[in-house]
Amino acid sequence: MQLIVFGPPGAGKGTQAKLLSSYLSIPHLSTGDILRSKLNEKDEISIKLQSIMSSGNLVSDNILNQIVSEKIISKECNRGFILDGYPRTIDQMNYLNNYILNNNIAINLIINIFVDDLTIQKRILNRSKIENREDDSIQTIQTRVNAYNLETKPIAEYYKKNYHSVYYEIDGTNKVEEIQKKLREIVKNTNFS
Repeated sequence: MQLIVFGPPGAGKGTQAKLLSSYLSIPHLSTGDILRSKLNEKDEISIKLQSIMSSGNLVSDNILNQIVSEKIISKECNRGFILDGYPRTIDQMNYLNNYILNNNIAINLIINIFVDDLTIQKRILNRSKIENREDDSIQTIQTRVNAYNLETKPIAEYYKKNYHSVYYEIDGTNKVEEIQKKLREIVKNTNFS
């Protein structure tokens, strides 16, 4: 089973993707984890990636697309995967759509976890206190939410319109357990589980 999970920062998509990954016994592919694991491979791309990440620059769509596409056709993902944090831009979406088409990969479910801006702010500030993260100021949170609304939300809308038979929206303001229960019900009712 192949899934894509969308949601703004603080929506809980990483938490839900991890729980679902464990439940389905398929890899949870968060962009950050994929990049970190690629750094350990010591090939041409990982050397380039090390240089980009250590200088604080964003990884280009080209490099990210290449790394993600290698990952989703790897042996590790032969039973399926959950993409979290990818695709994030229109270029990434176009690349992924072409890649899955050309490699005969079906996306079985697309989950969009939605949360209002005030809840996002409260959650991230609370997480920041618990984890003692100084990079989560109100301004930083707003910048990340704005970036999501500008770049990634249109992608979720595209999938909603064009993949409506496998697209589900979940209220991310509910408790973690309630959201996970709903996600597992959706998975059970999918013909590909």
